[in-house]
Amino acid sequence: MKLTAVFQKVPEGYIAFVEELTGANTQGETLDEARKNLFEAIKMVVDANRFLAEESLRGREFIKETFDFAAL
Repeated sequence: MKLTAVFQKVPEGYIAFVEELTGANTQGETLDEARKNLFEAIKMVVDANRFLAEESLRGREFIKETFDFAAL
């Protein structure tokens, strides 16, 4: 899967977000720091979404499978 990271220079450094993933945003004093922080934000959002999905399915019957975006 490929995501689009957007970095904007501001007086304090850089702000960053991922176009395709609501909630994945951060900042950093340098571009490298903003990029590193964005990777961490993406992981946190994905982990939180996974946890919430698993909680909503607890006790229910469901099918779970991986989805390959590269096949699209």
